[in-house]
Amino acid sequence: MIIVVSGPGGVGKGTIVDSLVERDRGLWLSRSWTTRARRPSEDDHAYVFTTPEEFEGRIADGGFLEWTEFLGNYYGTPTPEPDDARDIVLEIEVDGARQVKRHHPGALLIFVLPPSREEQERRLRGRGDLDHKVAARLRKAEEEEPIGRRLADHVVVNDDLGATVEEMMRIISDERPRRQRDGSAQRSAEPFSR
Repeated sequence: MIIVVSGPGGVGKGTIVDSLVERDRGLWLSRSWTTRARRPSEDDHAYVFTTPEEFEGRIADGGFLEWTEFLGNYYGTPTPEPDDARDIVLEIEVDGARQVKRHHPGALLIFVLPPSREEQERRLRGRGDLDHKVAARLRKAEEEEPIGRRLADHVVVNDDLGATVEEMMRIISDERPRRQRDGSAQRSAEPFSR
């Protein structure tokens, strides 16, 4: 099963996904690539930080499940190696989520929202985003929210991290048997591809 966790910047996707993967050994997190600079507060392993040239070379080789250009930088999910023992978790932007759902309609999409734009702004500033990046991400969030809501199988508001992770664990637990059953028939006919 493919589990897509999407939402605007500053909603806590990374923290949520880390908690999910830590708690459920049946989940495997695919680490995204990006050409943006690493934030001062960000772990070296949050992304594969790369150059635009290397990223474009991987695009040309068909090496991404999904990719997008977002606020002047590339972001992409490398094509995963299927692992029947674990479900793949993707922490991606809305455009990437749309691509994944187009090619893998059985993917579970959980769209995460902040409790308010003010809280989203506080979180963006707290992680070290520059003023112009904060403003751009807030504008982008306004555009992405209606799209994300339409695409989503479930919408979760991250107003309390513990409660959000619990809710998402329940969603995954409830959806896993049905989607694995439905996906097994598609798996042989629908390989990972862009």
